[in-house]
Amino acid sequence: MDYILQTNSLTKIYKSKKVVDNVEMNIKKGEIYGFLGPNGAGKSTVFKMILNLVKPDKGKIVLFGKEVNNNNFEILKRIGVTIENSSFYDKLTGRENLELHCDYMGYHNKERIDEVLNLLGLSNTEGKAVCNYSLGMKQRLGIARAVLVKPEFLILDEPINGLDPEGIKEIRTFIKKINKKYGTTILISSHILAEVELIADTIGIIKNGKLLKEVSMDKVHEYNSEYIELEVNNPSRTGYLIEEKMEISNYKIISENKIRIYDINQSQKMISRMLIENGVELESIGKKKSTLEDYFLKLIEGDDYVTFN
Repeated sequence: MDYILQTNSLTKIYKSKKVVDNVEMNIKKGEIYGFLGPNGAGKSTVFKMILNLVKPDKGKIVLFGKEVNNNNFEILKRIGVTIENSSFYDKLTGRENLELHCDYMGYHNKERIDEVLNLLGLSNTEGKAVCNYSLGMKQRLGIARAVLVKPEFLILDEPINGLDPEGIKEIRTFIKKINKKYGTTILISSHILAEVELIADTIGIIKNGKLLKEVSMDKVHEYNSEYIELEVNNPSRTGYLIEEKMEISNYKIISENKIRIYDINQSQKMISRMLIENGVELESIGKKKSTLEDYFLKLIEGDDYVTFN
């Protein structure tokens, strides 16, 4: 199997604290890999080590079959990246910034600038300095710069931050398009897990510097469970009633107003009637299916969950 990126025992220590702890990532050529974790989990530090901006204290990184070191910076030219807040020359226009990037990268097909500006919805910004861009426009320009020279490997750190729903959908479509059309391998982090679920082939979940799980989305979907979700005014009493009155034990209180029953063969009508007859205020009841967000939260919070092989 061909891998664009593999890390082995990747570790970074700051002030005696392991911010990245023996991370083993395996990103296959041509896939979209969603890198997920809470703030401060170590995602950006991993990105910086991949790009040789930060040196690991232990372990190694293999890109395109070659170990990253100070003697092979050329392989980094095959990567496009947006990481943390993209920096630009604020007094220049978006086009002028992209022209400078072309010169820096030794890329001479400047007609490509028109193409990426159009693809990212920035073709109507001619003459507008970047200092007058909104946060969403700067995010788009950062992605435009990252894909300008048609990289083989694209690293996107929170690329939809600051975008409205329409903009998020457009970026999602764009990411899927360049992945399918050009075979670009994409490593993406995002706090909007529903978006990652729509595009990722594989996910890696990191917490406190440790990679907790690396699993294909097919496996996540295969083992996703269905459940009946109730919104009620008193989950504790609801739990007591469904256990005592209906002999249902496979349930869980999720929050101060939600409870989930994992025995989906139970009659929603009978559950509703029983709760109302016993004075529970039932706001809603319906059948749902667990999502990537459910899986992520259970893993991060340390709950028992499906073990993938």
